[in-house]
Amino acid sequence: MKLVRLFFLFALVLIVNMMASAKRGHHNVTVRDTIIKLDSIRDRRLLRLDKKDKANKNNRPGASAGQLNTRQDTTPGAGGLKSIVKSVAEDSTFVDNENKITYLYGKARVTYEDFELDAEYIRVNEKTHLIFARGAIDPRTKRYVGRPLSKSKNEKPVASDSLLFDYKTKKVKIWNPASEQEGNFISGGQAKRLNENEVAYRNVIFSTCNLPYPDTHFGIVITKGIGEKKRIISGPAYLEIAGVPLPIGLPFGFFPKPDSRSSGVILPSFGEDQKLGFFLRNLGYYMAINDNIDLTTMATIYSRGSYEINTNARYLKRYKYGGSLTLAYGSHNYGLPGDPAAKDFNITWTHSQDPNANPGTTFSASVNAGTSTFYSNSVNQSNFNVQALTQNSLRSSINYGKTWANSPFNLNISLGHSQDLAAKTVNLELPTLSFNMATLSPFKNPESVNQRWYEKITVGYSLQATNRLNNIPESELFKSNTFTKRLQNGMQHTIPIAFNTTLAKFFQFNTSINYIERWYLQSTRIRLDRGSSAGQVNQIRDTVPGFNRAGEYSFSAGFSTKLYGTVPFKKGNIQAIRHITTPSISFAYRPDFGDPSYGYYRTAVSSATVPYPYYATRYSIFDGLPYGGPSPGKQAGLNFSLDNTIEAKVKPKSTDTTGTPKKIPILQGLTFSTFYNFAADSLKLSPINFNGHTSILNQKVNLSFSGSFDPYVTLVRDSISGGQIQKYIRQINRYTWQDGRFPTLRQFTFSMSSSLNSSSFSPKKAPMPVGTSMQTMSADQAQRLALMNGDPGAYIDFNVPWNISLNYSYNYANNYSGSTTANTLMISGDVSITQKWKIQYNTTYDIKAGKLSDATSFAIYRDLHCWDLSINWLPFGFYKSYNVTLKVKSTILQDLKLSKRSDYTNNPGFN
Repeated sequence: MKLVRLFFLFALVLIVNMMASAKRGHHNVTVRDTIIKLDSIRDRRLLRLDKKDKANKNNRPGASAGQLNTRQDTTPGAGGLKSIVKSVAEDSTFVDNENKITYLYGKARVTYEDFELDAEYIRVNEKTHLIFARGAIDPRTKRYVGRPLSKSKNEKPVASDSLLFDYKTKKVKIWNPASEQEGNFISGGQAKRLNENEVAYRNVIFSTCNLPYPDTHFGIVITKGIGEKKRIISGPAYLEIAGVPLPIGLPFGFFPKPDSRSSGVILPSFGEDQKLGFFLRNLGYYMAINDNIDLTTMATIYSRGSYEINTNARYLKRYKYGGSLTLAYGSHNYGLPGDPAAKDFNITWTHSQDPNANPGTTFSASVNAGTSTFYSNSVNQSNFNVQALTQNSLRSSINYGKTWANSPFNLNISLGHSQDLAAKTVNLELPTLSFNMATLSPFKNPESVNQRWYEKITVGYSLQATNRLNNIPESELFKSNTFTKRLQNGMQHTIPIAFNTTLAKFFQFNTSINYIERWYLQSTRIRLDRGSSAGQVNQIRDTVPGFNRAGEYSFSAGFSTKLYGTVPFKKGNIQAIRHITTPSISFAYRPDFGDPSYGYYRTAVSSATVPYPYYATRYSIFDGLPYGGPSPGKQAGLNFSLDNTIEAKVKPKSTDTTGTPKKIPILQGLTFSTFYNFAADSLKLSPINFNGHTSILNQKVNLSFSGSFDPYVTLVRDSISGGQIQKYIRQINRYTWQDGRFPTLRQFTFSMSSSLNSSSFSPKKAPMPVGTSMQTMSADQAQRLALMNGDPGAYIDFNVPWNISLNYSYNYANNYSGSTTANTLMISGDVSITQKWKIQYNTTYDIKAGKLSDATSFAIYRDLHCWDLSINWLPFGFYKSYNVTLKVKSTILQDLKLSKRSDYTNNPGFN
């Protein structure tokens, strides 16, 4: 009983002391009060600070140990507070009118002028002008939730464990702050706002990690420092990686906090190449010209005289356009010392326009041009990309489009480029113009209800024009006479006239007349000269300048209808199978434009020399020109076509409340077609072509096939030439079914493709909000991602556990003297081993040869939160190599990376 009395007496004395302290206008806050739970490792700096505060306060008279004295400022203000402190809480609010203290619980919010504060718990003291905020421990999860989030003016929000804000002087003291500055993060320790432009830091971490307490970061611990708007000036600082301090310190430092991109030097990597010697790779400079454009220039130097230079400019105008331009040049000597170096260059340009920027106008560019040996000689500049190293062609296009509102006209102008890397030839289109008019009904009366037959007549028009260079060797592309002697130009007008109607309710009748007019400023002439060898005849082709025109026309008319057949089933889940057949037959006519009266075809005759007779060949004067010329031979015949689809009607499941039967396609299309030409003197029936497609496994696997049958008998005979037996083929005017045989299969292709992922076999989920994934990102986000990093592997989606793409292809060709087949399977995809590990794969398996492609590759990605680890491996083949890269995710520090690679040029078989 005495013990109980003693306890109540002690409690009474303590309460009286607290009330007396409150009446004197004091409010004491301990450091322990600001941190809900201190960790001996994570908060070791605050624990040391707590001990120092206790020692300092004990040395001052009247100070209590471990308390922060916030005595009321008695200096009279000039006119008092300028604004009213507004506060609100979701749970409850308690007001101590005597002490003028307001307590806010549960998602509390306080605003004062341009200062905003959200926290789980907020205490407002009107006497001392102090606002204290902290979070709270969730009773269920035992986690610290509702951390204070504060914001001033246009500054970015700052999260913290707790804070103390004087809304009269606008000074703030923050424990364990967490804020972001353009890819860099400040967290941990303490921060105290001195004025609008300066903040004092103590034991904070300046890092690339966005976690409040970085555990996998690359950062610098600033023991003492002053932060300004665009920089931090620090005292002693040291480096820390993954929570481990390194013996690398600085007595003072200067750390930028840019609100825009900053220029700087890009540090190189060192190594050795077996062919080119020691190298200093990717030494460069990054220049931030302004917020819309930057420039990166990098160079690689080899000890044996080779070098590479690469300049990349990236630009972005929000809601307007974006793109990048790269110029690369390389000089390499893979031969003996003293041999001439191989000079290579490459230009890549990508440009995209926001479709809403200029309605009715489009502009885009995708350019990839250079020397044919650039990718094989400059593998470093292509980042050792297997697809780039093994490609056999380059293509470019620049397009401008214009559509006039409320008119049927549209214009498209394009520049094109195609390059055969194996043949080292180039094709250019400088430029190609297309002007089109949408189909019109010139006789249609807008007010008529029932259309007359002539109101269904439609007319269209299109114009195409081009200037073209074909099959120009790379070495001759920039010669002076290339454009003057070999440039081809032409113009083609097309006018289609059509009429469609329905006859007897079930038949679709259609007829059309198509007229094509071609204009050229040159034509072709061929002459034959005998060579120096006996019996040899050389064909010499000349280009003759001058205007030439070629007109041709054709006519067609036909019928089509649909036939339905249904087979019902009384038992089982299948209710019926329906077969839809669409037969069509049409008559087509085109005159013989090879007739001498048109003048489109000529005959070249060689001179007769004893004992060799003359030799003659027939040719078109438009051969080799951009749009060619009319075809020879008269056509007057019938086109036959038969299309088939088959689908099943299945009973609805018991869980289906709609009760509607489900339609499942069995065969989505199977078409047979051929042409019979009455005007031909023999072989009137053309090959019978067929093609089909369908899908199985609930539309997850796509199947397609095509081929052709030869209906005529073909004889294979042997002949002797040069002392060897050779086979020759002769087709005779006799059908195979006349001999009791099925038409000969000349060609057949079959392909199967499927793209599956983890969501393919799970119920459909609600679509993700725009901008939350790679698939749902907006156009502006895609432009920003492309501007940030042009590496397609820079974005790895760990949200999808696995992906797989299968492409099977089979090809068969029969030329009567023999047959050839090809049988390949392409597999690519990725799989997430864990939430942080992902493996990508890409390979092609030749089933006939029984081996994998040399371009088989694997990639392993590890998400280290603030870092990315990637391993690319080509296990065998000519390009056998590996590449290991560890890089920082921060956009500002994206060039900070460690790389280790084995280049394919170091393989013993490299030449």
